[in-house]
Amino acid sequence: MQHAEKHYQALAGKLDHPPGDADTLRVHIADPRRLTTEELAALRDSCRRHNFALFRLDRDEAAPEKALPILGTQLGLQRLDRNLCAEDSGLSALADKQGAADARYIPYTNRPLSWHTDGYYNPPDRQIRAWLLYCAQDAAEGGENAVLDHDIAWLRLYDHDPALIRALMADDAFTIPANQAEGTELRPAQTGPVFSYMEDNGHLHMRYSARQRNVEWKDDAAVRTAADFLLQLFSGGDDHIFRYRLQPGEGLISNNALHCRSGFRDDPPAGKTRLMYRARYYDRMSDT
Repeated sequence: MQHAEKHYQALAGKLDHPPGDADTLRVHIADPRRLTTEELAALRDSCRRHNFALFRLDRDEAAPEKALPILGTQLGLQRLDRNLCAEDSGLSALADKQGAADARYIPYTNRPLSWHTDGYYNPPDRQIRAWLLYCAQDAAEGGENAVLDHDIAWLRLYDHDPALIRALMADDAFTIPANQAEGTELRPAQTGPVFSYMEDNGHLHMRYSARQRNVEWKDDAAVRTAADFLLQLFSGGDDHIFRYRLQPGEGLISNNALHCRSGFRDDPPAGKTRLMYRARYYDRMSDT
């Protein structure tokens, strides 16, 4: 646990600086294809402080699927995760796709999406280190996002009981069963830790889902206690949880912080049909 103690000392200052409100966090971007020095610095500063940044494009973007990857590249995000439901661009169009094959996955429905980090079911060599979410169209009602820096979740656990950190860093703490459809295995089962340190830079990484189905926790008292603690943390109104309903032209970019989404209702006749573009990366955002 010596490494954990040093990590705690390095991160503990974050506890004194919750993210605040949207007006404080929002970074305005004139052209996502050509970030200014000031825009880059503001995005990186927010991500250093909170592991996510809120941004707004100051003019309408006619081709977000082309512009957003260019925005990510300027922050060091090069390797897109082209998952099963991604478009040709490598991004995923998140909407309520009733009746489509994608609708077997909750992000492609209007149902609430519980707390998770992206790609928790990916193998070790394809872990998601960062993601970008952009609002092209908002719903008539609902669709609020909430984000919590995974460093804060780690610190809260450590403050409660350092043994819980040890339990969730075990190589067999958390298993996602195989993804199967009509007798075909689309993805094998994935077992691994919840928390780990990145080998290349020492930053904390988290793979997690609060879903009660299709998640298998290790049969261990400390692991069960830690899992329960996290659920209580999310429901307890921690002041580091940032809640916001993205408006068209706004987005979030994150080092795969914990996040969730409320359910939503579309109203197509009124032109209110929620559409988000999501990019997921094997890279973490560069610090400089």
